[in-house]
Amino acid sequence: QVQLAESGGGSVQTGGSLRLSCAATDGRYLSGCMGWFRQTPGKEREGGALILIGAGTTYYDDSVKGRFTISQDNIKNMVYLEMNALKSEDAAMYYCAANSQCTTINGNPSPFETYRYRGWGQGTQVTVSS
Repeated sequence: QVQLAESGGGSVQTGGSLRLSCAATDGRYLSGCMGWFRQTPGKEREGGALILIGAGTTYYDDSVKGRFTISQDNIKNMVYLEMNALKSEDAAMYYCAANSQCTTINGNPSPFETYRYRGWGQGTQVTVSS
């Protein structure tokens, strides 16, 4: 399974923007479904955005829809998460991970199948202050 590393987190003010990056650290090509997930202390890891590599089909949780954009760069073998209009509730540790297929419910990342994803990195911290 692919091993991944996240980067690009930081501290921004409410309404600000960040771009997170996800790269394979073991030389494998990203394939299948790539996802960005986030977790805050005491809560389950939740899916924010998914992208089907190649087709480019995307899925977003309602909480980030219209503000976050997941994208792929097949030449650089990277996946990105562009985050705009950040809110205090977006503050979390962000992770990327991979699965053979995107797992969704009603067009949103399924909260019940996060366990299927592999290759979790150390995460990158996003802090949003008012």
